[in-house]
Amino acid sequence: MITLSLAEIAEVVGGRMHDIPDASAEVTGPVVRDSREAGPGSLFVAFVGERVDGHDFAAQVVEAGAVAVLGSRPVGVPAIVVDDVQTALGALARHVVRRLGTTLVALTGSAGKTSTKDLIAQVLRRKAPTVFTPGSMNNEVGLPLTALTATDETKFLVLEMGARGIGHIRYLCELTPPKVGLVLNVGSAHIGEFGGREQIAQAKGELVEALPSAEEGGTAVLNADDPLVRAMASRTKAKVILFGESGEADVRAENVRLTDSGQPSFSLHTPSGASDVTMRLYGEHHVSNALAAAAVAHELGMSADEIATALSEAGSLSRWRMEVTERPDGVTVVNDAYNANPESMKAALRALVAMSKGRRTWAVLGKMAELGDEALAEHDAVGRLAVRLNVSKLVAVGGREAQWLQLGAYNEGSWGEESVHVSDAQAAVDLLRSELRPGDVVLVKASRSVGLESVATALLETGAEGEVAAR
Repeated sequence: MITLSLAEIAEVVGGRMHDIPDASAEVTGPVVRDSREAGPGSLFVAFVGERVDGHDFAAQVVEAGAVAVLGSRPVGVPAIVVDDVQTALGALARHVVRRLGTTLVALTGSAGKTSTKDLIAQVLRRKAPTVFTPGSMNNEVGLPLTALTATDETKFLVLEMGARGIGHIRYLCELTPPKVGLVLNVGSAHIGEFGGREQIAQAKGELVEALPSAEEGGTAVLNADDPLVRAMASRTKAKVILFGESGEADVRAENVRLTDSGQPSFSLHTPSGASDVTMRLYGEHHVSNALAAAAVAHELGMSADEIATALSEAGSLSRWRMEVTERPDGVTVVNDAYNANPESMKAALRALVAMSKGRRTWAVLGKMAELGDEALAEHDAVGRLAVRLNVSKLVAVGGREAQWLQLGAYNEGSWGEESVHVSDAQAAVDLLRSELRPGDVVLVKASRSVGLESVATALLETGAEGEVAAR
């Protein structure tokens, strides 16, 4: 964070100073909410959680070097006390972002946000110092904490924005006003909470509504292949740039194919030129993510060749998102267990088949959460797709939704042992350990709450007699 005195911070957040001997003392380090991350010059933000109260660690963080605590009550050490810690954190982020004047890129969408954010960051940092959201810290707490890591040297600030209802993205944009806004897609993720795709589109479109006008430098980057996203052009005063495989897209892909390893390759076309891309990531769904990143980078002054080179060298920066690891015995484990929705589940199945190249394939799948009334139909459709793609073995893990997955596969024509339902992750591990053969490819995917990453971890430990080489 930029250097600020405690007196300045108190004024910005509307707080009261307690037990502060010197109001001119400066915060020169990071703003943290985890006491283990506190260090010299830091500011510790004390939240009251369901199980842990951050105020209880006040003395510990000051001993570690924190200058003060930002909390909701006095704690016996230097503290700035506010009525609402989350609101104060947001106010501090807003103040810092406005002072910096960095170019802020915000993105949202139903699927692919984190992978696309990671791609944008890897492309832009070739041009100038770039700060970006770690993992999926995209809510009312994670977003300001990320923004507060920017410094005077930061040229680009790339922020992922999540939403679970109308007004959420509008609020995040008020904290960190974007100059470039990217909307990836409108899908089924959280549809049970929103109540329908139209409501999801309404919420996601708040991002482009928050952009400055084209005359003021605002740019909306929209998916030309998604009608609900493309329609958002009417909701913004910003310049509109379209990306996708549509011939009308300003930034588009041609000659899309997958390599023998299942990695996408295509010709990238931009308004200023074309260049070839072969990605290190797995699955054709990454083409759309790459085009979105390319459109942002092109608008910020990068050439087609620069963008193509960066995309071709970019890797996965976030855990459990199509993490491909080959065991010494030749079994390949694809850990995509961070989250799941119908669109990403179908894309992962297609990627599994593409990268197998005739080898036996396993799809270890669990519940897709927050689908509301569409849950039965969507789980049934995924099970059916696994059969249509000729996935060798479907292992549906968990309760009712997993049963729907397996039933969909059965009704589509999965007989015998081609699909099976197991009760939990350990049962899946036991089955796989007994039946995997060298050369098999295993996809593990479900919503985060299911915790299927434990299956991938167990499989890699099983094959770790020799060195495990991550590809």
